[in-house]
Amino acid sequence: MKAWESNPKTLLAVAATLALAGCGGSDDGPPAPVADLVFVNGKVLTVDGASSVAQAFAIKDGKFLAVGSTDAIRRNAGPNTQVVDLKGRTVIPALSDNHFHSAGGGPNIDISKTRSLAELFAKLSEAAAKAAPGSILVSNSDWHEAQLKEQRLPTAAELEAAAPGYATVLVRGGHSYFLSTTSLAKWNITPATAVPAGGAIPKDAAGRLTGELVDTARRLITLPATPAATIEDVAAEQKVLNSYGLVNVRVPGTSVAVYKQYQQLAADKRSSVRYSVLFRGTPQSLAEAGVKQNDGDEWARVWGIKLAVDGGFEGGLMTKPYAEPMGQNGTYYGLQTVTQTAFNEQVIALNRAGWRAATHAVGDAAVDQVLQGYQQANADKDIRQAGWTIEHAFITRSDQYPAMKALNLRMSLQDHLYLVAPVLKNYWGEERASQVSPAKTLLDQGLQVSGGTDASVIPLNPFWVMYHFITRDSITGGVVGVNQAVSRDTALRMLTINYAQLTDETAIKGSIEPNKLGDFVVLSGDFMAMPAAELEDLKAVATFVGGKKVYQDPVLTF
Repeated sequence: MKAWESNPKTLLAVAATLALAGCGGSDDGPPAPVADLVFVNGKVLTVDGASSVAQAFAIKDGKFLAVGSTDAIRRNAGPNTQVVDLKGRTVIPALSDNHFHSAGGGPNIDISKTRSLAELFAKLSEAAAKAAPGSILVSNSDWHEAQLKEQRLPTAAELEAAAPGYATVLVRGGHSYFLSTTSLAKWNITPATAVPAGGAIPKDAAGRLTGELVDTARRLITLPATPAATIEDVAAEQKVLNSYGLVNVRVPGTSVAVYKQYQQLAADKRSSVRYSVLFRGTPQSLAEAGVKQNDGDEWARVWGIKLAVDGGFEGGLMTKPYAEPMGQNGTYYGLQTVTQTAFNEQVIALNRAGWRAATHAVGDAAVDQVLQGYQQANADKDIRQAGWTIEHAFITRSDQYPAMKALNLRMSLQDHLYLVAPVLKNYWGEERASQVSPAKTLLDQGLQVSGGTDASVIPLNPFWVMYHFITRDSITGGVVGVNQAVSRDTALRMLTINYAQLTDETAIKGSIEPNKLGDFVVLSGDFMAMPAAELEDLKAVATFVGGKKVYQDPVLTF
């Protein structure tokens, strides 16, 4: 506990003295407004238009009141002001994630922390030993083979050996299931099973099923219903977000029911996260639910509708085939999950209804499809001021940038390569994989670019996002595509003020400036000066929302 917390009498005496010293003389000009909180002796990265660095700031009624030098800001301390000595710590605006599904975890088998196939199989065996006969064993989705020592996927036979006789399904991200032999038999999936449009049922070189179901092929099975998240689950997740310095998240596809949970937490004055919400649905269904574009407030606001045109890592739609053997002798280009005609009709209809679109597109051919649909929507009704986005945009081409700029698109990038670099090299070849999420190129083109994680597909850590975009280093694949590295200031902007631009909220968030929401993070190190290798281990010491502390590191202090 700090002195200002434990000795209020000392605080009042010091604050009163400072207030009199700063405001009492005619030489000092008119009295400074009295703040609720004053933070001094720090390194404050304001992320304003000039990337100014201050020493101190004041907060009143949940907003930044003033920013400047320690001596100047002390003038805002009155008799009841809490004065906090930052002791040289670096402060940044609250962090944001532009593509957040969940923090991970949940009721299923947790394999997120396994680091080898042996550990993964042990988790399945343990679950099988506790399960009733006939149970379906299902994993959480927040894992990837790149985290495993072997850096490969388990086969159907291996899953069967780990949990004999049980229908086992590993869920990975939002695009793939991996089934055991018993699972394949349970749902009658054989090498002769027809592959649904927009999906894949991969086979090995001998023609045997690998056990994987990709994208629309997942509809061939039915998993047990997962209990709906309660409002208390949402509140608990907010605490996890705050521990990473995250205060703002953009949710790319959820339900009206969850949106109302966000609103209820805020109405109960229990919320510590501000949401930008995209729905999976149609303009008609959302209208029937009483939800409109831009509904909401600073705690939960409607951003638009989420769409998708291709698969994920193994299903991004490309103009050139995948690398061998994934390329299947030059015939595999990824997955198109919706036809061009159907997509065009979708975006025209939602634009006419007053909605804006955010579309998942991984491969460059998918980006072509999105651009064509957006151009047709724009020809029908101007979208250029609405801020439509492309989500992910792993692979892009130089000939696509003029169309992106002409449509005034906003690019939503994430740090997938940080986790899965070795796998993407195998899928697409080293040259193509090295240019995944080309932040610098897109920024150099004058496009608006923000950053995030795609959690729980990728681990929830905004400091890893910044580290990756600054260094282009990855967990197990080394430095990949160093030509796409950005500066520290740019990376910080991608997760602060650029996010606010994405969500049309620069007037109230994204930087430490007067009249903006008092949301900020105290860091464990000097973001701008510490060695680049140490950025990966940076963490939040404390997180504040509206001037209220919502997280404090249990060990580190300031």
